[in-house]
Amino acid sequence: MLASITTAALVGLEGQLVEVQLDIAQQGLPSFYLVGLPNAAVKEARERVRAAIKNSGLVYPLRRMAANLAPAELPKQGPAYDLPLALAILVASGQLEPPPRAVFVGELSLDGQLRHGQGVLPMAMTARAAGIRQLYVPADDASEAALLDGVEVIGVASLAELVSHLRGDARLAPAQPTSLACEPDPDEGVDFADIRGQEHAKRALEISAAAGHNVLLTGVPGAGKTLLSRALPSILPPLSVEETLEVTRIYSVAGVLAPGTAVMRRRPFRAPHHTVSYAGLVGGGSSPRPGEISLAHRGVLFLDEIPEFHPRVLEVLRQPIEDGVVTIARARETLTFPARFTLIAARNPCPCGFYADGARPCSCTESVVTRYQKRLSGPILDRIDMHITVRRVEPNALTDTPLSEPSARVRQRVIGARQRQWRRFAEHPSVTTNAEMRGRELREFCQLDGATARLLRDAIERFGLSARAYHRVLRVARTIADLAESEQIERVHVAEAVQYQPR
Repeated sequence: MLASITTAALVGLEGQLVEVQLDIAQQGLPSFYLVGLPNAAVKEARERVRAAIKNSGLVYPLRRMAANLAPAELPKQGPAYDLPLALAILVASGQLEPPPRAVFVGELSLDGQLRHGQGVLPMAMTARAAGIRQLYVPADDASEAALLDGVEVIGVASLAELVSHLRGDARLAPAQPTSLACEPDPDEGVDFADIRGQEHAKRALEISAAAGHNVLLTGVPGAGKTLLSRALPSILPPLSVEETLEVTRIYSVAGVLAPGTAVMRRRPFRAPHHTVSYAGLVGGGSSPRPGEISLAHRGVLFLDEIPEFHPRVLEVLRQPIEDGVVTIARARETLTFPARFTLIAARNPCPCGFYADGARPCSCTESVVTRYQKRLSGPILDRIDMHITVRRVEPNALTDTPLSEPSARVRQRVIGARQRQWRRFAEHPSVTTNAEMRGRELREFCQLDGATARLLRDAIERFGLSARAYHRVLRVARTIADLAESEQIERVHVAEAVQYQPR
């Protein structure tokens, strides 16, 4: 007898429907052949399925069985084919009637329980796009799949429970829709009010949060560069519904959603160590997976002590910073992962950390300082909108300075600036923030009056700014104007934006 069950495979961040076709021959020695480009994890499903069927009180047929995973040219990976294979065996052996059209996904334990899996959300998106309105997933993943409207998600705890449901003995209730509300906890993380001094740096981070501008913090050890960077999430705006689905899909495929978490409700903050590999940062491997820059999508990628990262690793950031995506090419496939992140980098001015400090002498020679600072190439520095010098905090600032503005108040200004940008770019779907503006958007939304244009020209001549730096100043000035609730970029906005350019 022949049976066919629909499941889904992951190709990068996208899902693709797969038909599990199983035939039980009437003659031949007992065996189980699996074809359709399965990898080792899929091939091992034969043993898991056999034990799960027996331990669920069902009969595993001792016949010659052949299973095909179609389309055959698509490589199959992972253990999510266990459940559809088990159902196909039960249907082909006459123990179960063919179920209504639905997608079945899940890894089986030897006792028949279903285990948590990866990539359930993109699989649910694929089912909905194909017009399939019912999806069976492990119970632990039901809330994640229920993020989507238009698909009935049924969480299943075990193979025996699913068989009882399909036979009509004990019906399973569909999962309730999962809320996409993304209001973060204002008490989580470092608050701006807890940071004494460094008002200049906090102002720069507020501008960065308002539009996603990349920032480089340079300062002596102990000045607060890391603390400032880790306080940035407390002023970031909440994720929109579209951004929530984007980020959750990436984390689901990468398998890094926290246990019991169905949706990413906060903007990501990723801080890889400087020993991170090329593939760990941009993604890759024999079966390409998202790297740190994709896990930071719509959030922050924090690179502490950035000169300590390998130059080859840093250079691969150039294209993702510019385009917002990273493309990984392999012999069999080419995959594209989103990587629209805000880069926050921190460094010391020299190896000992006290170059031009004034309070402590630097022990480095000029050649050592120059070599250290050149670890960041010109193209990388040119893609950072704001360069901030973080000075040593004076003792009186630590003891006498009153608490500064709390993150909650700063965050309200950031949200207001983001809302103005969303309205401004409503007819420009490829652009969502000022940091993403290019030539056409800069000409349309960053027009200057005569006096402001003369000020910018003088700054270009005086500081020797490049054409790319000119565009950086315009983008940052547009964000400063948005924070000030100004429709027009004024002289004061350009003057402040110029301060954030490297000398």
